[in-house]
Amino acid sequence: MATWSASSPTASPCSSRRRTKAPARRPSSESPPPRKMKSMAEIMAKSVPVVEQEEEEDEDSYSDVTCEKCGSGEGDDELLLCDKCDRGFHMKCLRPIVVRVPIGPWLCVDCSDQRPVRRLSQKKILHFFRIEKQTHRTDKLELSQEETRKRRRSCSLTVKKRRRKLLPLVPSEDPDRRLAQMGTLATALTALGIKYSDGLNYVPGMAPRSANQSKFEKGGMQVLSKEDLETLEQCQSMYRRGECPPLVVVFDPLEGYTVEADGPIKDLTFIAEYTGDVDYLKNREKDDCDSIMTLLLSEDPSKTLVICPDKFGNISRFINGINNHNPFAKKKQNCKCVRYSINGECRVLLVATRDISKGERLYYDYNGYEHEYPTHHFL
Repeated sequence: MATWSASSPTASPCSSRRRTKAPARRPSSESPPPRKMKSMAEIMAKSVPVVEQEEEEDEDSYSDVTCEKCGSGEGDDELLLCDKCDRGFHMKCLRPIVVRVPIGPWLCVDCSDQRPVRRLSQKKILHFFRIEKQTHRTDKLELSQEETRKRRRSCSLTVKKRRRKLLPLVPSEDPDRRLAQMGTLATALTALGIKYSDGLNYVPGMAPRSANQSKFEKGGMQVLSKEDLETLEQCQSMYRRGECPPLVVVFDPLEGYTVEADGPIKDLTFIAEYTGDVDYLKNREKDDCDSIMTLLLSEDPSKTLVICPDKFGNISRFINGINNHNPFAKKKQNCKCVRYSINGECRVLLVATRDISKGERLYYDYNGYEHEYPTHHFL
């Protein structure tokens, strides 16, 4: 048996304990064996594409969606899905038609608070246009037509052709027919949430009335003559009496709301004044309103004014434009937009450029001044 000695520094107090040897170290010259790495193709083959699988499931869930109006599933780029009921609707099948894809959530008519537009009664139409109640309306209509005939006879044909004076509107003789014509306009305005206005509106926060001065027009503006001003005032008084031009607002599946002649209209006849809110162009550069009209072109672009009929407007809001890139579409033009200086202020008038027959739709050139409005997608 081993004995312990204090003089031996390496002796152990207990001989039964043994030290574990460390593993032999590999010489530094030897390198570890290379690990076998899997190729990217093997990794991708075993991996599960979670995101793509979710997208495929979403596409499969909406692949059988069809339009609730026409029953067709074609044209998926124009198919709107309600964020509440997940039903599909073509933009052209909705009433009123949806021109562009809405930004943000969209709800169908059944899921939203929007109520379908009903036919307005006679009392509501009179209240909608604030028509003045007057007696002997037929006698006054005949009187105004007689004054127009006398004015035409007073000047020779040569002078009348050279001056190209405005002609007052000639409304339909049947009062019920005039009421039906105004009813179509009231229905279209109500469907778009627009209030009727027969003049320019100056709203706080937009352009003030002092900014609308014809002297700020770049290159000057033509002044409305005294005779034409009398014709304009006569037509405005006729509008207030409910004597409107023979026009109806109809809905086209492709063009949307458009204006159609309900009776013959002579060349150079005053149709309507372009009305709405007056605002600076710089405030409307990103506006999605598709009927903005130029009112004042200033030397300073920050002072250029436009008319925005998105909240207030009249029948001029629904007259469509022509396609400037199509020679056949240019032949459809039968009226024009003219900017006049009236009492020092800029105004926009719509005037017939040729005789318009009953049933013919009204068109004018949107690019009458700036030639910057994109009309290549027009019909």
